Amino acid sequence: MMLRYALRTIRHRKAGFLGAFLALMCAAALVTACGTLLETGLRGRIATERYAATPLIVSADQNVHRTTVKHKGNGKTKTKHKAKPVAERAWLPAATADRLRTLPGVRTVVPELTFLAQPLGLPDDDGLPSYGHAWSSAPLTPFALTDGRAPASAGDVVIDRALAARAGLATGDRITVQSTRAPRTYRVSGIAAPRGQGELRQQSALFFSATEAERLADRAGRVTALGVLPAPGTDLGALTQRVEAALDGTTAQVATGDGRGPVEFLDAAGARVKLVSMGGAMGGTSLLVAVLVVVGTFALSIQQRRRELALLRTVAATSRQIRRLLGREALIVGAFAGVLGAVAGLPLAAWLHSRFIALGVVPPTLERTAGVFPACAAVAVTLLGAWAAARISGRRIAGLRPAEAMAESATERRRPAVVRTLAGLFLLAGGGTLVGVLSVLHTEAASTPVTFLAVVVLATAVSLLGPFLVRASAFLMSGVLRRTGPMSTLARSNISGNSTRMASVVTPLTLLIGMTCTVLFLQPTVDAAARSQAEEGTRATWVLGAQGPGVPAEAAEAVRATPGVTAVTEVVRTTVRVGLEKYTVQGVTTQGLGHTWDPDVASGSLAAFTADGRSAAISELAADRLGLRPGSALKLHLGDGTPATLTVAAVYRRGLGFGDLTLPHDLVARHMDNPLAATVLVAGAASEAQLSAAVEKFPGVTVVSPAVADRLQADRQQENAEVNLLAMGLVLAFTAIAVVNTLAMSVSERFREFALLRLAGATRRQVLRMLRTETLSVLVIATALGTGIALAVLTAFSIGMTGGAAPGVLPLVYGTVVGVAALLALVATALPGRFALRTRPVEVATSQ
Repeated sequence: MMLRYALRTIRHRKAGFLGAFLALMCAAALVTACGTLLETGLRGRIATERYAATPLIVSADQNVHRTTVKHKGNGKTKTKHKAKPVAERAWLPAATADRLRTLPGVRTVVPELTFLAQPLGLPDDDGLPSYGHAWSSAPLTPFALTDGRAPASAGDVVIDRALAARAGLATGDRITVQSTRAPRTYRVSGIAAPRGQGELRQQSALFFSATEAERLADRAGRVTALGVLPAPGTDLGALTQRVEAALDGTTAQVATGDGRGPVEFLDAAGARVKLVSMGGAMGGTSLLVAVLVVVGTFALSIQQRRRELALLRTVAATSRQIRRLLGREALIVGAFAGVLGAVAGLPLAAWLHSRFIALGVVPPTLERTAGVFPACAAVAVTLLGAWAAARISGRRIAGLRPAEAMAESATERRRPAVVRTLAGLFLLAGGGTLVGVLSVLHTEAASTPVTFLAVVVLATAVSLLGPFLVRASAFLMSGVLRRTGPMSTLARSNISGNSTRMASVVTPLTLLIGMTCTVLFLQPTVDAAARSQAEEGTRATWVLGAQGPGVPAEAAEAVRATPGVTAVTEVVRTTVRVGLEKYTVQGVTTQGLGHTWDPDVASGSLAAFTADGRSAAISELAADRLGLRPGSALKLHLGDGTPATLTVAAVYRRGLGFGDLTLPHDLVARHMDNPLAATVLVAGAASEAQLSAAVEKFPGVTVVSPAVADRLQADRQQENAEVNLLAMGLVLAFTAIAVVNTLAMSVSERFREFALLRLAGATRRQVLRMLRTETLSVLVIATALGTGIALAVLTAFSIGMTGGAAPGVLPLVYGTVVGVAALLALVATALPGRFALRTRPVEVATSQ
């Protein structure tokens, strides 16, 4: 019976359930999109291109491992093994091939070299990564010549057909390539294409002679991978077992099938981890926001039906029947909303994935996974959330005696329930605790999730304590409102007398302003401190940069030989692992380092760092985390996983500007895929014209002042901010929709109130003025609360990350946020208000 009544109620109160339906549908779409990203990170396929004809690939281990053994009291032990990926490609000893060549079923073993090889000055640069290889590895795809001949000398190169078509190159043409050494011009001796498959879509391939490839790779005695080509009729499973047995005792890894893709595209494999992290953070935050919004929407919807539910209680409906009725209504609405939202979430996930690719967060080689699990999970979460929200929101009205229910349906209860108040105070204390924890977190990976969680928890506390906050705010604003006319006084009375309803409107507005300000000002808070430290610590007169992959060492040598130059510092940047923790590192040439760089040494000395090629300088933050001081031994794994032990020579304060660790340049660069300098700092009296003349023969290398270099760095940081904004943009959009939805629902229940005002002599303009005053008053309350939440969270974040309570708030951006929130609020109340006033007041009064 309750199900039939629930269906009839929904059919006859479509407008009343529309707000809940929209909130649930948007929540389902959001959960589906975030779940799809998370699933892509976990199971996304990375298809191989160059290893298409090679069923078995042997490569080096790309992870750093740690095994811990925990001894229990009963004499047993528990062993845990953890692994984390390294930033650069780990290379394999070339002698590993000798273990495989004589195995039964192996036709041949093909050594593979993959290294940086970027063509310069091409007319159509589509941004694809470009790699160099030895022509002897062409059978791995296989590549076959379509024109010309194989590279016979160090000055020859074979390019893939797609690159030749894009650049308009033919055999005999000249092409300048920037690899790991100085740029060199090669003659195109041939053009090749994959045999039996399409062109390369994710990369460009350049093939050199064996000698030239080894010179450019600069990894003597090592290879990127080994391709094992089986003899005809060989069972691949049995061959794989034989290869694994032959490699027992080494760290070499065997990949077959889809496992070959991560070996070829390391960036895609690394992007999986990033996508899992981002998808999890987005999904968790969006789920918390969705719960808050949906519960608030159902609370407002049930509040609008207080009289109807009270009448049911007076005609002998039990509390259990009321709860069952509300639960079934919620399940019906949730089922339709969940299915539609899940369907809408699939194209939303595709758009989000494409935007991440465009911003460079996710490479196109990581294919999006469109499984059914995220959609099914979204429907389940929507059903559960709708049912729980309805039961929670209807708990009080269902538990009242019939007479009490009728009495409470006529006027709003003055004092919120004790349980609600205690829960609000508990969440307020929890939010304050999170803010306190945030002030002692010193890494973005640890701080960012806590930051958004703190905002949601504090916004939930505002939701529960809303009636008290609204009444207090109305009291504070009463003096101003009395002076603006009788309709403003009436608006103030409405706000104070209907504080529960107004609190349901204040909550999404508070969340919108607080979350938006946090998202927009989080990155600028760190970036401003980092730029300030970098500006203060850079003593260079000029900076060399590159439009291509980097500044070659030969360009730095040319600058060193320029008259007037006193010091040149080459800088490379990557990450290393200390234990399993990732730390940013820069490698610097140490000669004359004090003339170009001042990290603000707190202990030890820069001279000690420059005097020893096995020493390290470390930031105060990293030193505190690792428990190190000058003279301590620092054990780490370099970019490609090579272990190294260094001595800490200096601890510096400007860690945000110059990274966690500073190591000797050659030590870092030897273990990087791209050993070219990211920047080169130049000190001395040489002019810009002199330096430009010195680097003229190096295409793409430019000379700029430190101020210009800082602006370029700021532009790159802005790209990171765009990624963060995109990641949380869906949550903000959902919150904005919730604001409009809630405000429209709040106004739509007041038809009778507006009609009575009209019958009492108020004009349409006066009623709209009252409504506008209420909206602006609510906006002021929400702005104050949202700003306070964001300011508290950002200040704690700033203390933890930068050491100072100086959040990077941009006044113009903040004003825009408040302005957009005001526009949404005014439009969301004005349109339904005007619609409500279109009906003659007598008709409204007599129909209800």
